[in-house]
Amino acid sequence: MQLSKRVATLTPSSTLAITAKAKALKAEGHDVIGLGAGEPDFNTPSYIIEAAAASMREGHTKYTPSGGLPALKDAIIDKFKADQQIDYTHDEIMVGTGAKHVLYTLFQALLDEEDEVIIPTPYWVSYPEQVKLAGGKPVYVDGLEKNGFKITPEQLEQAVHSKTKAVIINSPSNPTGNMYTKEELKAIGETARKHNLLVVSDEIYEKLIYGEAVHYSIAQLSPELKEQTVVVNGVSKSHSMTGWRIGYAAGNKDLIKAMTSLASHSTSNPTASSQYGAIAAYTKDDGAVEHMRQAFEERLNRVYEKLVSLPGVECVKPKGAFYLFPNVKQAAADCGFANVDEWVSALLEEEKVAVVPGSGFGSPDNIRLSYATSLDVIEQALERMEQFITKHSK
Repeated sequence: MQLSKRVATLTPSSTLAITAKAKALKAEGHDVIGLGAGEPDFNTPSYIIEAAAASMREGHTKYTPSGGLPALKDAIIDKFKADQQIDYTHDEIMVGTGAKHVLYTLFQALLDEEDEVIIPTPYWVSYPEQVKLAGGKPVYVDGLEKNGFKITPEQLEQAVHSKTKAVIINSPSNPTGNMYTKEELKAIGETARKHNLLVVSDEIYEKLIYGEAVHYSIAQLSPELKEQTVVVNGVSKSHSMTGWRIGYAAGNKDLIKAMTSLASHSTSNPTASSQYGAIAAYTKDDGAVEHMRQAFEERLNRVYEKLVSLPGVECVKPKGAFYLFPNVKQAAADCGFANVDEWVSALLEEEKVAVVPGSGFGSPDNIRLSYATSLDVIEQALERMEQFITKHSK
């Protein structure tokens, strides 16, 4: 069967590839430690589960509006008002089946053939693939490690061409966990306004921040930037609801209308019970979200020093999310491997530790480690990594 040209352009997910290999080794009886998880290891808080179950018992099991329940839009609007002091209306909110679906729908609604989207590296693996599926062209700008993996306004300025339509900002970031400051966002926003670029602000990790870091949405910095930004968020990471598939976009009502119309022909609507669970997530609070955040912060602080003590390993300490993104180029070279991908493969084969190679995120010198697992597991993985490096070092 001859497949479409659009799917032929797709790059297989490096996260799924390493996960599949780790699962195969586990099936063979090996003791594999997987640090590739992109989801919290906690269960969804019970009050959310109960709200969803109650909605089903009450008969809320039918189609809903394509763009989301009005009550959920109300909850999202209240959340923006409380957290970022931004005012949105119902026609500026679209709820989708997860933030990934929302982003996919956004690019489908926004891009024509050869339109360019600026994507800072390292990037979440699905950004460039979704842009390509919409007929667009990803344009990569290096977020340098020495600058916390963040791009500068000067870099953005140099990357803009006549076909440039948008720039993606992901803060806190997957895979680096780093964040843009208020001042950095203002400067990026000024450049975006100068060139009439839509800012796609992915804020899915906004509730998972640590230390003295403060999350800012670029949309809250001025009315003009709000109009030029579409914020993408959801409950997957903040409330450990990855399998519930609820995300949303907030932005220009014409774009939101187009996205909603497109979704009506693809998914019909987000799952009804999941929406009622999301309403509870944003209108009730039993302390579970803060408990998860504190647990992630403790893990980060416990394992970071051990990680950077490993020979040939350097790491910018993240301020959010639940990933570490160390540079292991020197460790790989000292161990006699041609590149980091080979080092990662050997680490899994020999020590049964699965990490995600940074090449899948546009950063081939790095690896991504998730600390969305227990401290004991993470510490054991680092001990195996140290053993692996010691054994192979020249």
